[in-house]
Amino acid sequence: MPLLCRRLAVTLLLITAPIASLAQSEPSVIGVRAMLAPWSDPIEALGTLRADESVTLSATVTDTIADINFQDGQRVTEGDTLIRLQDAEEQARLKVAQSLRDERLNALGRASELQNRNLAARADVEDNQSRVDQAEAEIAALRARLADYRLTAPFSGRVGIRNLSPGALVTPGMELVTLDKLDVMKLDFSVPETYLSRLAPGLSLSATTAAYPDEVFNGEIASLGTRVDPVTRSIGIRAEIDNPDERLRPGMLMEIVVRQQPRQSVVVPEAAVQPNGNRHFVMLIDDHESTPRLRQQSVELGERRAGEVEINEGLAANDIVVVHGLQRARDGQAVRLMGLIDEDTSVRELLEADR
Repeated sequence: MPLLCRRLAVTLLLITAPIASLAQSEPSVIGVRAMLAPWSDPIEALGTLRADESVTLSATVTDTIADINFQDGQRVTEGDTLIRLQDAEEQARLKVAQSLRDERLNALGRASELQNRNLAARADVEDNQSRVDQAEAEIAALRARLADYRLTAPFSGRVGIRNLSPGALVTPGMELVTLDKLDVMKLDFSVPETYLSRLAPGLSLSATTAAYPDEVFNGEIASLGTRVDPVTRSIGIRAEIDNPDERLRPGMLMEIVVRQQPRQSVVVPEAAVQPNGNRHFVMLIDDHESTPRLRQQSVELGERRAGEVEINEGLAANDIVVVHGLQRARDGQAVRLMGLIDEDTSVRELLEADR
């Protein structure tokens, strides 16, 4: 019987020894440094893009199209003639008025010469001068009218699709061509009036659109509306977004995030934070000794964003916290630090390197 007991004791000792050794082994963890990074409180909204400058050119006279000097989507410069209407009749009237002016100038010259010789009354000279002035005014009026027969670009930009051909009859108010200045886009949106005190021109924002789902377009608030809508209790905001490659177009819907109250905050990954009721904790890694040890630290959280959380109190920049291996981490426990993750090193890479 004593021999059987001794054998059982030895067997139990052999079984429990690996378990005890495993329990006392140092768990492996991966850490991350708390970073001091730019932070802001987001305001989300939907907005519509508008061109920086936009116009639909139309005729002010009735006539037929003589020339069209642009192609669909062509970029034009301020002052370029886009469409010329038939103006032969007005050109003929201008030539008649110019001939009449020349005739009256000659008469004025003769009258002035006679008056200098005291052979003509001063009143004759004044009458001829009035006739010359009248002819000049008639020429100016005809030239102004001729300008109505030419549609020119009021600013540099890109024209739209051409839907007319030479010979077509146009009438006043008829839409002939669109012109948009697209190098800078205006983004109009509205937010609840409760945000009014937090918004100001110059605040940065980011915007995305379904047309380019993998890209983020950055801009800033240019102006705030002067009135609050009494029905929706919202205020209109206008932002500006640079569009040098002209990929953004007027009318596009954009999802907007305004970065209000910009500041520098201590930031850690959300995976490093452990909730416990209404409190939150992180596991600090003290690596000043030969064997790193853990210390449970209470923290006060701020705002959150994708995968990250702002720490208002409890951590300082460059503190190291556990981001992987929290299941086995205990306060005061010695651990084996496998490495730190950063922009160039991921958890998966550290785990694969440790195999």
